[in-house]
Amino acid sequence: MKQHSTQAAPVRRVTGRQWRRGGGRWHTLDGAESVPEQRRCTADVVVDCAVYEDGCRAASLPPQQVLDDARKRGGFAWIGLHEPEAEHLAEIAEVFGLHPLAVEDAVQAHQRPKLERYGDTLFLVLKTIVFVEHEKLTATSEVVDTGEIMVFAGPDFVVVVRHGSAPGLARVRKALEARPDMLKHGPAAVLHAIADQVTDDFLDVADAVELDVDTLESDVFSTAHGDDAERIYQLKRELIEFKHAVYPMARPLERLTEGADGLIGTEMRRYFRDVSDHLSHVKERLTAYSELVDGLLAANLSQLAVQQNVDMRRISAAAAILAIPTMIAGFYGMNFDHMPELRWTFGYPLMLGVTATLSALVFRAFRRIGWL
Repeated sequence: MKQHSTQAAPVRRVTGRQWRRGGGRWHTLDGAESVPEQRRCTADVVVDCAVYEDGCRAASLPPQQVLDDARKRGGFAWIGLHEPEAEHLAEIAEVFGLHPLAVEDAVQAHQRPKLERYGDTLFLVLKTIVFVEHEKLTATSEVVDTGEIMVFAGPDFVVVVRHGSAPGLARVRKALEARPDMLKHGPAAVLHAIADQVTDDFLDVADAVELDVDTLESDVFSTAHGDDAERIYQLKRELIEFKHAVYPMARPLERLTEGADGLIGTEMRRYFRDVSDHLSHVKERLTAYSELVDGLLAANLSQLAVQQNVDMRRISAAAAILAIPTMIAGFYGMNFDHMPELRWTFGYPLMLGVTATLSALVFRAFRRIGWL
């Protein structure tokens, strides 16, 4: 029976910059902030661990036993990990014979999508995208959030590591377990299911981003102008982050569809080609969104320039109208003894009338040419 310690978890003081889980961004910690350090065992980072035989789930075992059992059965092992630390993944790597370089990448995360081969093991890195719900796009809105999925695939095992906001793969596992004919293809089927789910998530996020683009387009060409330029630039940055997840994924999928790796059979290559087609569709949509956002930024800047020209014309027209009374008042403000109409009873009303008439004529002229 395990005895649980009542001592408080050690506390470490953190300063500088730290990677925010679920956000994929750096944020600053001041010197006074303390982060409780909780040590986890390997079992805490294991989401699911099972052996599959003939397309069916045969057993659920600890990570240390699952590979031996899979080889005895002639099936394969599938283990899912969520944000393991170096010591956790080291235990898994020893059991499954994972390459140290790939293990290091899986622990550190923040990798570009890629596909590498280490002996008879494939190491696939995928970027995931999650749409961040928001009522209205603002200059500080976070539109997409990124995560990472690393997959080690061998002839008789699959090890999946998730980091950040990468969605859980329980739905992928359940969907595959409901299709024994697909699961019979072994680790290649798991690779395909994960890549397919990530690409489908891309499509869902692209649909949500399209709504933001359409809303922003309507706001830019509406009569009310706000912080459109800041909002456009923020959306442009989020689209770039989206592209960083989608575009590099094309090359790994191309290698899987070409059959450059013996782990992928002829039948599964057809499925990977379907995923590649979906990814191409996402890339085309992102390209269209980027071009549209660039056009919105140019249109917004043009609108600002036109509005500034209109404002300058109005200011110039107002200055011209005000110059008339200023000029007349300046003439009669001079200290000369002999000036016209100084002694005349109706001289003051006449000057007011002349001033008002000239100002009205200038105002009418500016209205006619569209300056006012």
